Parts: sequence; structure tokens; C-alpha cells
Amino acid sequence: MDDTLFTTDASSFVPTAHARGPWDPQALHGGAPAALITDAFEAHDPDPGMGIARLTFELLRPVPMSPLDISIEVVRAGRRVQELGAEMRSEGRLICRAGALRVASVPGDLPAGAAAEIGERMPGPEDAGELGFALEAAAGADPAYASFGATGMQMRWIDDPRTLGPCRCWMRPRRELVPGRELSPLARAAAVADFGNGVSATLPFERFLFINADLTLHLARLPRGEWIGLDARTILHEGGMGVAESVLHDRDGPIGRAFQTLVVAPR
Repeated sequence: MDDTLFTTDASSFVPTAHARGPWDPQALHGGAPAALITDAFEAHDPDPGMGIARLTFELLRPVPMSPLDISIEVVRAGRRVQELGAEMRSEGRLICRAGALRVASVPGDLPAGAAAEIGERMPGPEDAGELGFALEAAAGADPAYASFGATGMQMRWIDDPRTLGPCRCWMRPRRELVPGRELSPLARAAAVADFGNGVSATLPFERFLFINADLTLHLARLPRGEWIGLDARTILHEGGMGVAESVLHDRDGPIGRAFQTLVVAPR
């Protein structure tokens, strides 16, 4: 078995079993393509004076276990604000649209009191327990079954993942993105953010689907290090919409928030 999330074939990216999602064995977990597209955004004409402040991913259909092609364009150029757009296709079909907003860095001489924290720090990964992905375990998945949640990511839990409701955990990738290329801290944050709905599930996995149709990250600063923390909760209303909201952390504290629009239905 390949030991990376993707391999390369000419200009395409070929998913491995470590990128697979929990809903369909022939579809990827959304965090894997989110990390891949984020890596492409970071590599596209980088500007050291600017940082990515927002990432958006519109998952138009399940991302298949088949070769994927990514195209990047500059939607808006500028000295203070730049916008990039991306499309991911498989066999010519549009699978995902994505966007990255790059903005000029905040000056270093702010007036006293101008800086603010997003929230309180989570206990660190060394204070959390090592367990598998409870959502997949609830479905009776074999612990040796390769998937993004089981073999693609390492997880340490602050709260009991077997209990429905809000939950906090830390994650880091077990695999390279492609051979010879590690996930950057920002790509790790994009990958982890897509776990918000699964980490904070309020419905039993074996009876309900709660798939996210999109993913948006708003960042106050760029992440640092290999561990990304997730403080997630799911909000559902009968006859309304579902949303998962997460505060993202690194070891130095909160870095931003992530949001997912959920599609909820009985299995």
C-alpha cells in the first residue's frame, strides 16, 4: 500500500486508501482534497508580505478515488488583497471549487490593546488521550481499515469521542501529502477543519448522514507546528439547516474558526 495521501501521475493526483472517507469506500474524506488544494494555493506565486486569511471549499459532489486535476487562477490581484480560485476535476467533471484570500500582514506597531485573543487555549496534545476516530468505530469499521481518519491522521482526544456533542481533540498527519512533500501547517489546518462535523456529531453515525457540503476557514494568523487542535460543535434545528462550527488551535493558542454547512438525512 502507498504510504502517502496521494501519488502523482503526470499532472494528476491519485488518491491512496489513506485519503478515503467514512461515508463511501469509493469517496475521499473532504480533509484530504482540502489539504491538497491548500498546498496548491500556497505554491502559487507566493508573496512573503501576505498571508492566507480565508479558505473556502465548495464540495459539489463526492470526491472520487480516481485521478484528480487542479487548476489555479488569480481572481483578483492587488498589493493589499489578492484572491485565488481553484477547480478540482476528475475525468473532466467539476468536483470542487475553492478560493483563497491573501491579505497584507497586520503591521507590527499596533497601539496598546489593539490585539485580541479568539478564545482560551485548549490543553495540549500531551494532555490528551490517544484513540481512534469514534465516528468510524461506531460504524463497525475494522481498526486496520485504511482511511483518512484511521491511518491518515493521528488523533488525541481531550473529551470522550464516544459521547455525542461538542468535542475537543488534536490531530496531525501520519502521511506525506505526496511522495517527498509534507503537509504545511496551513494544509494541516485545512485537513483537520473538515473533521468538525464528525468530531462533534450530535446524531448516531450508524443511523444518520451528516455530510458537509462546504468548508470555510477564517484565520487570525497562520498556524505553526505539526499539531492542530479542534474545538467543535454541531448545531441542528428541525426544519432548518445544520452547521458545524470549530475553533482551530495550534500549540500557541487559537488561530481562527472553521464552518461547515451540513446535509443531514437518515441512512
